[in-house]
Amino acid sequence: MRAELEKLIDQMISQGVLFEEAIEEFEKRFILNMVERHRHNLSKAADALGIHRNTLSKRIQEYNSKSHDQKNGRRQVAPRRRSRSKAA
Repeated sequence: MRAELEKLIDQMISQGVLFEEAIEEFEKRFILNMVERHRHNLSKAADALGIHRNTLSKRIQEYNSKSHDQKNGRRQVAPRRRSRSKAA
C-alpha cells in the first residue's frame, strides 16, 4: 500500500495538486467510503472514524453543498477562519 500511495503522491505533485486540495479530497473519500461500508449508518461510521456523529453529519452536508455548488457553476469560497478573541 505504501508504494501505491507514493506513486499517487508523485502523480498529484506532478499535476500541480495543492496540499489543501489533496487533504480535502482524501478526507472526503475516506469518510464517504466508511459511510458506504456501514450502509449509511452514521453512528457506526462515526465510531469507526473516531469522530462524533454530529461532526460526520456536518461534513457530509458540506460535501453535498460543495457538490451542489459545483454542479450549478458556483465558485467555491474558502471558509473564513474564526479569529480568537484575546482574554483580558
